[in-house]
Amino acid sequence: MVKKYTSMAYANADELIFGNSKFPVKAGLGLEIGAGYTTPEVNYAPRPGAGASKEKLIKEYERITTDIMARMVQIGAPSVVLETEHVQQMSNNPTWGGAVAHAQKTIMEEYHDEYGIKCALRHTIGDIREDRDYLQLRGDKYSTFMEAFEEVANNGADLLAVESMGGKEVFDYSILRNDTAGILFGIGVLGSMDMEMVWSDIADVAKKTGTVASGDTDCAQANTAMFIAGGLLDKNLAHTTAIVARAISAARSLCAYEAGAVGPGKDCGYENSIIKSIAGVPIAQEGKTSTCAHSDLMGNIVMQCCDLWSNESVEYHGEFGGTTVQCWSETLAYDCSMMNVALKTGKAKDLRDILVLSDKYRDPQGYVLAYDNAYKVGQAIAKDGENNYLRSKNAAIECCNIIEEGTNSGKLRLTRFETNALAKVKADLEALTDDADKFMSDNLTKFKQEVAVFKLENYGL
Repeated sequence: MVKKYTSMAYANADELIFGNSKFPVKAGLGLEIGAGYTTPEVNYAPRPGAGASKEKLIKEYERITTDIMARMVQIGAPSVVLETEHVQQMSNNPTWGGAVAHAQKTIMEEYHDEYGIKCALRHTIGDIREDRDYLQLRGDKYSTFMEAFEEVANNGADLLAVESMGGKEVFDYSILRNDTAGILFGIGVLGSMDMEMVWSDIADVAKKTGTVASGDTDCAQANTAMFIAGGLLDKNLAHTTAIVARAISAARSLCAYEAGAVGPGKDCGYENSIIKSIAGVPIAQEGKTSTCAHSDLMGNIVMQCCDLWSNESVEYHGEFGGTTVQCWSETLAYDCSMMNVALKTGKAKDLRDILVLSDKYRDPQGYVLAYDNAYKVGQAIAKDGENNYLRSKNAAIECCNIIEEGTNSGKLRLTRFETNALAKVKADLEALTDDADKFMSDNLTKFKQEVAVFKLENYGL
């Protein structure tokens, strides 16, 4: 049963803070997420050759897990989450994923029993529902997809997650053409439809296995827009367009929690601050500690209300300070120690605001995601929370309004390129109908004709 959000979890934006969520989540071995402290979440990838066989892959993850747990104990970190984002061999062969989860959890239990470190294991299943040329969101691949969740849940994973891809075929076509309606349709409508199906089933698996359905991220779409937009020298895509896509993605990623997920939301969901304001769930975030994987313009600001602090994915290999997972887990742990001391000394809001102000006016993306503005986008979503289209449209329009207010105040400065892009997006949005059925019908007709890989059966149509 999908229950839509139509109100905010917090009375005002100032209540949003790191390490505290309205609805904390207990998981794993003594860990509680969002219950008054932050925890590092280490994200990693095996070396390319490690997937040659099941046995080699298990050994690789055993080394990764031991390295992280040993380093955390060495520096006195009180808690840690390990996130295993599946390589394709593990999701396409669910027993491989289950075997890796079992091996990891065995090691984590040993460290917990001997040293008392609180810990949990998140497994993020790969969205394998694609053929060579097109998405296959339902059908044979879907059963393998769900089997992968069951295998890891039955073999030690505490938190279940995915980066689902519904709507990506339409989004990819639209983002290259600056088609605002298509971006909204791909993320806010098609993505939401797929999320509701996927997360209802993941929540069922979690309930059956006593694990936690954690959350999703719009990596396939909003992150794609962010990466195409790039840095301040890049002009492949306007940053204003990218943040509009991100605002829409909050309405889409919220669907996981409406279908039964409880958090923590995944680290690469930069939309998570908006989602936390609506749903009150704990969230993971990544920023300056994800430079091993990518660059962005929001390295500090996204720490503002995180409950888990992550490094994104780093390939496992050696560095001067140890293996990559040892180096990055230590960095994360010290960041969390700083946040936790701020919480204990009553300085949390001061630290939060320093983090926010260090990035807020750097770029329109950080400006909109600053907690005060993120809350406003959340309110726009909740206003028409029952309707996936209207709430996505509301989020996009509110995003444009926030950027305009920032530029009018003189604090946020945009280039002519960005200003023109913002004007186009806003005009596109204001021209859209308020009739969700008409919007759906018009876009189904359009994209059936224009996008050969758009298959109606993917969305039960």
